[in-house]
Amino acid sequence: MRVPLDKALQLTRSALELLRGREPIGAQKAMRCVVATTGGDQNMLDVSQVARTRLDDPETGWNMGSFGAIAEFHHVAGDPPAIRGDSLSRATGRGAIRLTSLNRVRPVAYETLSPKPHRWSQAVALCLPEQYAAMHGRARLTELGPDAEALRAEDRGAILFDMGLARPQVDFCVRTADPDLLSVLRSAEGRSLFEPGNPAMGAILAAHPNRVALTRLGRVEVFQKIGGPDTGGVAPEGPHTHVLPRLLRVGRTHPATAPIPEGWVPCAYFHPSSPVFDRMGADKDFDSAAFVAFQDLLKPWGIPEYLEAKEATWAALRAGDAPETHSAPGTRLGRAGLRNAIRQWRRQMGGTPLVEAWADRFDRRVGGTEDEA
Repeated sequence: MRVPLDKALQLTRSALELLRGREPIGAQKAMRCVVATTGGDQNMLDVSQVARTRLDDPETGWNMGSFGAIAEFHHVAGDPPAIRGDSLSRATGRGAIRLTSLNRVRPVAYETLSPKPHRWSQAVALCLPEQYAAMHGRARLTELGPDAEALRAEDRGAILFDMGLARPQVDFCVRTADPDLLSVLRSAEGRSLFEPGNPAMGAILAAHPNRVALTRLGRVEVFQKIGGPDTGGVAPEGPHTHVLPRLLRVGRTHPATAPIPEGWVPCAYFHPSSPVFDRMGADKDFDSAAFVAFQDLLKPWGIPEYLEAKEATWAALRAGDAPETHSAPGTRLGRAGLRNAIRQWRRQMGGTPLVEAWADRFDRRVGGTEDEA
């Protein structure tokens, strides 16, 4: 009989409780059982303490923004350590980040599928209720005055301009003290950057002003050049920004692959070290410590539907069940949990005949998948 994997956990609840109390053996030590939690369990981890720890971790990247416009903060290997302005701010010669408040934050930890079947991605979104996440939503280039809150003292006299991207949870800005760029921006104030004939966007791309993403949780500042012809057509390593009009037109607050609960808006993200690829995106040997560290965030902060699908899949693999005795969950998130469970089991246990049979049945899509859209 085929049993939907999203129901399997309910049918085997007692057995899974026993599995959770048993110490795994050998390579299975990193394959910790993940359990669904209630909203109250989110308080088991202190969000502020986790944020401070991750700000000091050079392998963790951060970003603030919206779908189609983000500012990223990353450490670069070999650079001097970041300067601590206070417990929740860090600055390097390439960029800076400050978290000003984590009140009302709901952390949402999640994993997403990769088009490469030996990979997956992971992140934690720091979310606020819609009414508390809202920024100004300006749709026209607007001068805001000197940036008195800049992390570096030398930037506090520079002038901040909201680019007018009309994103709900971020005011995406440029900052400059360059007289020529100031002249162009002031002459274009009140117009859309994307209006035909507006010289402002071209001037911004040529002058490479600082970019500043402002949210209700803080700010990310990027000092490096804008990715384009002056950088060889690629974003610089370390802090950088992306403004993609095609994605802005979609009008989303976040990618479809991020399982943000209804009524909540992501205002910042952090991306802990991946167990399967390095900070430049190259494959690496499986890092069991990085895997376990993220599972420790996923357990209290993940979405129960996803966690249950992963746990049911791992339980079936432990039991040696043939894949034909199971069917895929009926939801997109559940199917992602099933497929990532197979990938994670394979990376730890190797390509056994059993897990390859599960992959053949459930994780052999060609040319992408609905879960990656």
